[in-house]
Amino acid sequence: MTFRIPNWVSLALLGLFLVAAPLAGLSWIIIGSHLALGAALLLIGMGMFAMNLLGGGDAKLLAAVGLWMGLPALPTFLVWAALAGGVLALTLLMFRRAPIAAAMAQTPWVTRLHDKQAGIPYGIALAAGALIALPQTVWFALAVTPA
Repeated sequence: MTFRIPNWVSLALLGLFLVAAPLAGLSWIIIGSHLALGAALLLIGMGMFAMNLLGGGDAKLLAAVGLWMGLPALPTFLVWAALAGGVLALTLLMFRRAPIAAAMAQTPWVTRLHDKQAGIPYGIALAAGALIALPQTVWFALAVTPA
C-alpha cells in the first residue's frame, strides 16, 4: 500500500467546486476569489514539493481543499492543518522509534508507516484542518441559513 493521493481526488474536488459554486448562488467574484486562492496554494504547494517539504499529492490536495475553504476560513484551515501535521509527525517519530510488533509487521500499511525513510502522510492533517475550518466557510453558512 502506498500513501499516494491520486490526481483524480484533487481534480474531482476542483470539478465539484466548479459545479457546486454557481448552483449554490455564489457570485462570480466569490468564485474567482476561490479559484485564485486555489491557484496560489497550488503554486505554494508545488514550491514546497520542489524543496521536498511536501509530497506532490499533498500539494495538489492543499490547493483543492483551499479552493473550497476560501479566504475567510484559510487561516483556520492552515493553522489546524499545521497543528495536526505536527501531532502526526511527533506520533510517527515515536512509533518509528519503537520496535514493531510481529503481528503488525505483516500489515503492509503499518510497515510503511513504520519505515523511517517514508514521509508523513500529510493529507490526513489537511483533512483535519479542513474539518475544523468548515464552519467558517461559505458552504457551512449556506447549509445552516434558513431559506
